[in-house]
Amino acid sequence: MCSIMGYCGSRAAFSAFQEGFKETISRGPDDSRIVDTGDGFLGFHRLAIMGLTPSGMQPFSLDGSYVVCNGEIYGFEKLKKELSKKYTFQSDSDCEILLPLYKEYGTDMFAMLDAEYACIIYDGETKEYIAARDPIGIRPLYYGYDKDGVIIFASEPKNLVTLTDKIMPFPPGHYYKGGEFICYSDIAKADEVSQDDLETVCKKIHDKLVAGVEKRLVADAKVGFLLSGGLDSSLVCAIAAKKSSTPIKTFAIGMSEDAIDLKYAKEVADYIGSDHKEIIITKEDVLASLEEVIKILGTFDITTIRASMGMYLICKAIHEQTDIRVLLTGEISDELFGYKYTDFAPDAKAFQKEAEKRIRELHMYDVLRADRCISVNSLEARVPFGDLDFVKYVMSVNPELKINKYGKGKYLLRHAFEEGDYLPETILWREKAAFSDAVGHSMVDYLKEYAMEQYTDEEYETLRKKYQHAMPFTKESLLYREIFEKYYPGQGEMIVDFWMPNKEWEGCNVDDPSARVLSNYGDSGK
Repeated sequence: MCSIMGYCGSRAAFSAFQEGFKETISRGPDDSRIVDTGDGFLGFHRLAIMGLTPSGMQPFSLDGSYVVCNGEIYGFEKLKKELSKKYTFQSDSDCEILLPLYKEYGTDMFAMLDAEYACIIYDGETKEYIAARDPIGIRPLYYGYDKDGVIIFASEPKNLVTLTDKIMPFPPGHYYKGGEFICYSDIAKADEVSQDDLETVCKKIHDKLVAGVEKRLVADAKVGFLLSGGLDSSLVCAIAAKKSSTPIKTFAIGMSEDAIDLKYAKEVADYIGSDHKEIIITKEDVLASLEEVIKILGTFDITTIRASMGMYLICKAIHEQTDIRVLLTGEISDELFGYKYTDFAPDAKAFQKEAEKRIRELHMYDVLRADRCISVNSLEARVPFGDLDFVKYVMSVNPELKINKYGKGKYLLRHAFEEGDYLPETILWREKAAFSDAVGHSMVDYLKEYAMEQYTDEEYETLRKKYQHAMPFTKESLLYREIFEKYYPGQGEMIVDFWMPNKEWEGCNVDDPSARVLSNYGDSGK
């Protein structure tokens, strides 16, 4: 994944920077470097994915300017070819193009990038720092100010805990310059509604998702796939299998007693001919990992933590048992095409508004989960459903077509892949199950039971009232908040609230984020 950090002032203390920066060495275990810009420090921990030679090590420099970037820049070869007329490149790294691009286009460059990235630039000419993050926030970036008002950027909150009183997420689709955060892309808001008919929409969904997967298969390191057996990850794997000349490597996880998705994952693996591995976990594995998972996540959100238990443990196994460095995942489909609870949307306008909210907040929930669970195990996540061209198009589709009036959620996505022999019918049209449930209903039950044992009713009522922001509303949420505060004291505002169904909609006023509590769950997860 790589880790970046920037202390953007001449009075920055090197020892304090170094202490904070070492907290994320697992993101980039291959090499580490800190440079003194003369006006502060830039640090980089490297996980070598593209351009594996030492020449690909960051920070890159050019005429007194520096850049550090945690990212993948798709189609960088075309930009590099154009820039090569004027600049000489030393490596095969995609990120080496950033400084020449900045020299040519300034901050206009950020809107030009087809990328998952977070970067910090030191402009040697103006002696100022510029930082930016991709429009969805797939790559993490946080900021805070030290006691002198100097801004500090870092890949994770844990880098900043000892350096600032308040840590906040860098807003996706923005760049920072001259003390301001400036929006260069609000990807959740469609400029205009597409007038494409249903069949045209589905054809474009098919083609754009295939392109999104294909570009993410390019890596100089080995690539693997998380396969839950649900629609989203199964489609990513099926597309990749068609594009690959050798069997792809897929991985699935489940509880020892009631793993719902293992059988479906195996059905997909057999169908697409992947080299498939199952990871089996127990109650003991889950409870023993809980505190570590909350520490690495930097969140108290119930949904994120539940769903991270299986993801953290499967990534841990992949790291320990294989030489894979890159994982493709199925995140971001739900936000675009709908959850179980969005079936209750009162109308198409409400569906679209909810999708916009979810896309804007993704970096605090599902995207955060995937990044931390994967990166802490020294792996890189790639998210085809987060392809910028794909997301922009789906968000522009008339919401009257996206709302569930077909008797089946995510109809457009399913219909888009009906032809082409991608998946068995049983998988393509299977009802959605939440990932945390699909690992095994028992896992969530064990977590809830464990939390119930930690507090009496009186203790629960007293302790939860300590937190005015996102006040815990169950013993489980209190347990998670207490562990969060142990590692990130007073930093709860990093997470805007709990991920929950829209309580304003009829049928969605529930006290648990699991789709299991909704009346339309039906055959999901069976």
